[in-house]
Amino acid sequence: MSSPGEATVKISARNSLPGVVIRIDHGAVNTEVTLEIAPGVTIVSIITKEAAQSLGLSVGAKAYAVIKASSVMVGVDE
Repeated sequence: MSSPGEATVKISARNSLPGVVIRIDHGAVNTEVTLEIAPGVTIVSIITKEAAQSLGLSVGAKAYAVIKASSVMVGVDE
């Protein structure tokens, strides 16, 4: 993950989903960021307001949803 003129960053998370920021909702402390990762498929992340500002997020910008979990649960309907 890098922008022109920036170094490539390696991370330990195996799930990195490229997308486009389609919505940003700023709160007093946190910011809710919605990424469209495929046509009609979105993922929402809540990050600190400071982090959102530091990343320079804006609607239409390219960004990544990076998912790191020690466990993933699976469920089914009964």
